[in-house]
Parts: sequence; structure tokens; C-alpha cells
Amino acid sequence: MTNIQNLRNALEQMKGKRDQIQHGIDNAEQFIKEKKKDLRRHEQAREIIREVGLKTQQQLQFHISDITSLALEAVFDNPYKLITEFIQRRNKTECDLYFERDGNRIDPLSASGGGAVDVASFALRVASWSMQRPRSRNVLILDEPFRYLSSDLLPKASEMLNQISKKLKLQIIMVTHAEELIENADRVFEVKIKKGKSLIMT
Repeated sequence: MTNIQNLRNALEQMKGKRDQIQHGIDNAEQFIKEKKKDLRRHEQAREIIREVGLKTQQQLQFHISDITSLALEAVFDNPYKLITEFIQRRNKTECDLYFERDGNRIDPLSASGGGAVDVASFALRVASWSMQRPRSRNVLILDEPFRYLSSDLLPKASEMLNQISKKLKLQIIMVTHAEELIENADRVFEVKIKKGKSLIMT
């Protein structure tokens, strides 16, 4: 009788262990199920973020390229177009800028005239300002802009500044020695130095 009782006790203990193991399996399966749901949600979120990132890049490409190319067209007879490309490098998205003309791409800083770079850099400043949300104050301060632009193109640059100022309601305050650039200015202050002091002539 004792052997049968011992066997019954052992059987009950094994049933208890089995139930405990089954409970652990059920918990593990529930945990795996929840983690699979989390994984699907993360994958969906990552895909949404990727799509939003691509659309944002496309909008940036259009906005930056469009404004800069229009500025170059306003000044030059045979202008470059600005091309923007977003590239993945070292797990980061970087933006490469190129000038393109007649199907040929060149690095703006090393292979083009300084005047084109002057105009493009100005237009990039305007483009970046116009994309700010909320925008900063609508004032742009320029110190000797277009210094590498040939004098025969300065009147066109002056007209471009005037048009941008009006269309974007952007006040441009500019310091320049180039008289051609002030042709379209609303107000001009001439600064002269006398005996080490700056005198403003209106």
C-alpha cells in the first residue's frame, strides 16, 4: 500500500511540475505573441518614417533646387542648374550639391566661377529661411554679396534681390561697395570715414 501511495505522490508532484512547465510555456507564448505584435508595429512605424523621410527629401530637393536655379537664371545667360542628391553615408543622410549644365555635373566649389557660387549661396540662404517653421524675422543681412560676380552682371543681381525682397516680403540690409547693386534699393546710406570715425550720409 505504501508503494502505491508513494507512486501516487510522485505522480501528483510530476503533474504539478507539468502544470508549472505548461504555465511557463503559455506565458512564453503570450510574450512571443506580444513581441511579434510590437515588431510589426515597429516595422510599420519605420516604413511610415521612411516614406515621410523620402517625401520630405523630395520636397527639399524641389524647393532648394528650384529657388537656386531660378536665382542663377535671373543673373546668368547660360546658367547652371543646382542639383541636390540625398545620399546615405555612415548611417546618416547627407545632401550633395552639384551644378549641372548641358548634362554635365560639376562640383560648385572647385569647378565653377565664384560668381555662380555667390548667387547660389545667396539663394540657398533664402531657401533655408523660407523653410523655417516658424520663420525667423523677415530680415536678411548681407555683407559684400556677389563680390565675385562680374560688374556687367551686378545690375541683374540687383534686380533679383529686389524681386525676392518683394515676393517674399523679405527686408534685405546690405553692405556693399558695388554701386550697381544699390540701383533698386529703397534707401541708401553712404558711410565715410573721417578722422577714424564713421559718418553716415543719407
